[in-house]
Amino acid sequence: MVRTLILMRHGKSGYPEGVADHDRPLAPRGRREAALAGAWLRATQPEIDAVLCSTATRTRQTLAATEVTAPVSYETSIYEASPHTLIELVQLTDPAVETLLLVGHSPGMPWTAWELAANRNSGPAGEMSEKFPTSALAVLEFDRPWADADPGTGELVRFHVPR
Repeated sequence: MVRTLILMRHGKSGYPEGVADHDRPLAPRGRREAALAGAWLRATQPEIDAVLCSTATRTRQTLAATEVTAPVSYETSIYEASPHTLIELVQLTDPAVETLLLVGHSPGMPWTAWELAANRNSGPAGEMSEKFPTSALAVLEFDRPWADADPGTGELVRFHVPR
């Protein structure tokens, strides 16, 4: 069974004065691009079975704008997470989940996609290595259970920037 992992960076956030980083909301552009990302997900990817999402306001708002309806687990550890932490979360995913969406931050999302990808010389990897902007999505496929999703075991099949 092929498992699909979609790593999404939150949408463009605002910078209201006096608001802590964790609590920053999306900017109007962030809402618009996250909605475009959701439309792209529905049109091109397998149905999402589960979502892991940072507890930050901008990631929650990004997920809401995508209109993804899969069950969500909000994880405080995704905020400012290293690839090691994010890969551990993926490895702990229920084996029944075929498609997992992880909504988080930079640099965690691009670094984790790079770490998991076996095909770092591919077209999608080249695009991703240039820039992983807000609302961008990296799609990796695995031919193994989530518990065995180790560095270098995934195939980076798509990189998409909704604009």
